[in-house]
Amino acid sequence: MTAGDAEPDAVLYDVRPSGVAVVTLNRPDRLNTWGADISAGFYAAIDRAETDPAVRVIVLTGSGRAFCAGAHLGSMATIGDSLGRPLPDGQSHDVSKIVGERHPHFLTALRKPVIAAINGSCVGIGLTHALMCDVRFAADGAKFATSFARRGLIAEYGISWILPRLVGFGAAMDLLLSGRTFYADEAAHLGLVKEVVAPDELMARAVEYAEDIAANCSPASLAVIKAQTYGDAERDVVDASARAEKLMGESLLRPDVIEGIVSFLEKRAPSFPMLQEGPS
Repeated sequence: MTAGDAEPDAVLYDVRPSGVAVVTLNRPDRLNTWGADISAGFYAAIDRAETDPAVRVIVLTGSGRAFCAGAHLGSMATIGDSLGRPLPDGQSHDVSKIVGERHPHFLTALRKPVIAAINGSCVGIGLTHALMCDVRFAADGAKFATSFARRGLIAEYGISWILPRLVGFGAAMDLLLSGRTFYADEAAHLGLVKEVVAPDELMARAVEYAEDIAANCSPASLAVIKAQTYGDAERDVVDASARAEKLMGESLLRPDVIEGIVSFLEKRAPSFPMLQEGPS
């Protein structure tokens, strides 16, 4: 890039004809570390995909050798400047300048599935965002770490909520307390990722999976199932079952059910309507 060239977008956005939106963190020179430029572009891209009726599934990945290798240390300097000395009364370290306006768990509240294609290093806040995606694929050899304890930090922004739900309490405590590096194969063994794929096949596999959902699953059903699954994590089984019964009744009033049954009987791919604005 020459001195006169504009800096490339921090986040790339592309919608495939299949209804899959690919969101790519695009600061490969710094391993896509999380900063204000990436957070702003990321929120804009996710909002664009969420509100576009033509988009049915979102795939999140990184450019270059990393998915997201944690927080951008250049951004950390704005907080680090005040560390080691008292702050004036009424002031605090503003970590929102790094994280951005939304915590990673906002991904769980989207109405559309989010598939992570973890192409390389996935550390700290990058790992937290990946865990808040609904399904994860990883490139063979990709490195993972919580790292927080090794930086004098704590289990940030909901990772202490999601990680035990994905890998179990014991494994989560190991990964959080040790902050150790582990690799894609162990991540798959723990259930943290669905599949480990050769690096040059990762995006094709993740997009293939997303396209299968986009082609064969009802967008309205997907929206309700996501809300059920994350919401039911906070309910007991009686409440969850009662709520499911209510939601089932509502689903029977949608045209998706007729299309799902008819397409199955006719042995053809379904043609579900687009997701409409507002809650499903």
